Amino acid sequence: MFAPLTDIRVLDLSRVLAGPWASQILADLGAEVIKVERPGTGDDTRAWGPPQLGGCNGASAYFLACNRGKKSVTVDLALPEGRDLIRALAKKSDVLIENFKVGGLAGHGLAYTDLQLPQLIYCSITGFGQDGPFKDQAGHDFVIQALGGLMSLTGDAQGDPQKVGVAIADLMAGMYAVVAVLSALADRARTGKGQYIDLSLLDCQVAMLANQAMNYLVSGQTPARLGNAHPNIVPYQSFVTTDGEIIIAVGNDEQFAKFAQIIGRPALADEYPTNPHRVRNRNSLVPLIAERLELRESREWLAEMAEAGIPCAPINDLEAVFAHPQVRARGLAESMAHGRLGTIPTVRGPMRFSGAVATASRPPPDLGEHTSEVLHDVLGLDPDVIADLRLQGVV
Repeated sequence: MFAPLTDIRVLDLSRVLAGPWASQILADLGAEVIKVERPGTGDDTRAWGPPQLGGCNGASAYFLACNRGKKSVTVDLALPEGRDLIRALAKKSDVLIENFKVGGLAGHGLAYTDLQLPQLIYCSITGFGQDGPFKDQAGHDFVIQALGGLMSLTGDAQGDPQKVGVAIADLMAGMYAVVAVLSALADRARTGKGQYIDLSLLDCQVAMLANQAMNYLVSGQTPARLGNAHPNIVPYQSFVTTDGEIIIAVGNDEQFAKFAQIIGRPALADEYPTNPHRVRNRNSLVPLIAERLELRESREWLAEMAEAGIPCAPINDLEAVFAHPQVRARGLAESMAHGRLGTIPTVRGPMRFSGAVATASRPPPDLGEHTSEVLHDVLGLDPDVIADLRLQGVV
């Protein structure tokens, strides 16, 4: 079976997370991804450790998390010869992904309008987009989570605003970038023309506020932090048991009736019969539920809830996640052979097709590992020419 994006080449000029996350997904889908890095240092995340696989001279876990399936080529964009190589690679590519500051590549003559390649899909990922009063500011995930409202919704009601435990603004921008690139590829198959994609971390962050954004737009009231509780569903939060915490996610009135029976308070289904009633009266209902759940161990509650079809779960740490039987059955933790580091762990991509494969066969690359290969196979440069480029510090 072939991967869905076999024969698609992606020139990846991005670094850190949003762009590399997008290009890793495209690599999982079978695209040939050529990751262009600075000679000597490479992607910033190569140094973001510990932890590092293989010790201090190994590979950072952060870099390994978002760069599998790619080829690494070093090119110095500060040199004219380096910029010429990028132009030549762009001519041979279907997609270009970059996350320089607005105008950053234009200064090198490598902007979309400079390249003048009508077949190319050129995706720019920036903090704030290509226009507007903040367009020239750098965008960092933490800044975007704060500015874009997510932190105001995250954390305990009486506590401080909190960021999400992973760089979710970057990750969602990477996901939106993949959707945009795939849409542009589909459009090119119809029209024969590529196009420019302007993707902003802030735009993606605001878009993914989902029901909370609509809660504000519909009501005019600013949503408050609710900790692990849900603004639109009750009970839908964490509860303390005798030996820890569990989450309960009651999604409808039928489930609530079963839930009330299990916790030994069946009358609650009559007193709080509908979800709107439960939401409006959460301050009186939730304490009644909490006092019952505090009486037994987590495993006992979870067993009864699961048998009755009540959505529930323990709050797992990552050791428990990768030991979970469903995670193990789906093979989400796997390993890849690496020429220098031996065997490296990775997390399998989640996309599965009935008639195609969607998992990268290539491990995250060493810095510049594929420079000679790409310059020879893609651009047709002779080994002597490549050696000369190395002597000049171009690659």
